[in-house]
Amino acid sequence: MKKSLSMFCLLFMVIAAGLTGCSNSDKSAGASGDGKIKIVAAHNQTSPENPYQIGMKEFKKVAEEKSDGNIEVEVHAGTLGTSESELVEKLKLGAADVVLVSPGFMSKTGIKEIDLLALPYLFDSYDHWEKAVDGEVGDKMADIINKKSNNDFKLLGYWTAGVRHYYGKKPLHSVDDLKGMKLRTQTSGVVANYWEKTGAIPTSVAWGELYQALQQGVVDGAENAYPYFVQQNHHKTENGKYITETAHDYTTRFLLINGKKFDSYSDEQKKNVLAAAKAAVKKEREALYAQEEEYKQKAIDEGAKVNQIDREPFIELAKPLQDKTAKKIGMTDMLEKIREMK
Repeated sequence: MKKSLSMFCLLFMVIAAGLTGCSNSDKSAGASGDGKIKIVAAHNQTSPENPYQIGMKEFKKVAEEKSDGNIEVEVHAGTLGTSESELVEKLKLGAADVVLVSPGFMSKTGIKEIDLLALPYLFDSYDHWEKAVDGEVGDKMADIINKKSNNDFKLLGYWTAGVRHYYGKKPLHSVDDLKGMKLRTQTSGVVANYWEKTGAIPTSVAWGELYQALQQGVVDGAENAYPYFVQQNHHKTENGKYITETAHDYTTRFLLINGKKFDSYSDEQKKNVLAAAKAAVKKEREALYAQEEEYKQKAIDEGAKVNQIDREPFIELAKPLQDKTAKKIGMTDMLEKIREMK
């Protein structure tokens, strides 16, 4: 009898411990609403002045303030990887909870519709871009990302990495000047296809190695927005000091959270995360817009040469690619909507 009673007590203690463990697990995951959650947020830029970092710090600030400290955000600026494909993989596997990535890298996950927002000369101003991403087009893309990723990715908002321009060893005066030039850019997808049409040779170089590649002539040039390449001193290299304002991409960046992780949060936690994301979108855009002119002037002051160019031939080269890509990915209607917003 005593032996049976002892066994019963032992069994009861094991079950109770298991239930307590489940309860604690639920709280740490945020399922109870009372537990504290930690969000690992990451981007690929290393400069503390970068708009990505400014936006992520705002996300952290608002999430922690609104939750009275029940949400902790840990921001990684390039420390979880400077490769966007790596960040996407870490988000999917749960090694990161919130990441910032470009359409080019997201399309590699098999969500082909994303390529629409990577098309060169799709937008002609920030006003045009904002109308699209903050309206019907942005809503539709967010829905596609969530459904086609099987809820691995939920879109929290659209950031921008600025308007991209060419910079290289010589100024551009026409499209023909690009022929045979090794240009650091994406080497696959619609971006690479466009530069190949200009006659350039898309060349892969890691962002952290680009300064040296420009200095040593591994590549003849690159393309990016002022805050990004000037903060990295690319304009001070032999193959980076001539800037031609091609304005070929008003860029879109996706602020993503792991959808399954988000669904595990309580309603209050979800509300606070969404509020933090909204504040971060506003802050990041404001920082980027302000830095465009600031870093352009800094480049000029430090010896870079800036010239304008007739963009029409570049735009005409892009239109057939836009039409062909939109048809291939089933986004012709969305392309037309974006064009009508100009």
